[in-house]
Amino acid sequence: MKKKLSVHLIKVVKIYGARKIKAVLMRKDIILSRRKIRFLMIKNNLVSKYTKLKYRNHKTMVNNDQISNVLNRQFNNKKTNEVVISDLTYVQVGGKWHYICLLIDLFNREIIGYSAWPNKTAELVQQTFHKITRPLNKITLFHTDRGNEFRNKIIDEILITFNIKRSLSAKGCPYDNAVAKTTYKTFKTEFIKGKKFENLTQLKCELFDFVNWYNNLIIHGSLNYLTPVEFRKWQST
Repeated sequence: MKKKLSVHLIKVVKIYGARKIKAVLMRKDIILSRRKIRFLMIKNNLVSKYTKLKYRNHKTMVNNDQISNVLNRQFNNKKTNEVVISDLTYVQVGGKWHYICLLIDLFNREIIGYSAWPNKTAELVQQTFHKITRPLNKITLFHTDRGNEFRNKIIDEILITFNIKRSLSAKGCPYDNAVAKTTYKTFKTEFIKGKKFENLTQLKCELFDFVNWYNNLIIHGSLNYLTPVEFRKWQST
């Protein structure tokens, strides 16, 4: 039993803290309190990759359009495809910065669109929309921060064509897009940290694998400790 428990702890502690480890172990019919799990983690020098999320504001060009925060931090009780949120991040590829855009269904935190590109432009966001396999006309609201890559005729045409409303975070307020920030925290910790990408092809291939892993294997406390796909299927029954 101790050996079996140790194996499970080692596998999941790199990703989760005590609360989620407890949920994972329960799936294996191993019942432990969070206090006992924390004790075992300390005893075995097991430390989660995650640290407290810190926000740092940088002086960059922002979208000053008079578009309000329609979402207004109402992150829960949404329908599938109702609200899509997005953000960008960066990664070193062959010694040069490349950028990644994710589109996330707020309903179940599922990544429904993703793309990587050498430049931080609206074309990257456009490519990400093209990866969505669901009907775009089912999306009601598209929420982002005020990055200039989301302010472009290309993006406006997509939203107008499919009658998707805009919502922008308040200037300099990352908490207005907190779910996207949390998703990117997982992304940076599990996908970018410690990885070395030689070229764009490698990055795109591994990004595909990550999205599949994230949607089908990562449990979320906000989803009753189900994966995004499990939660979507559970809600549809």
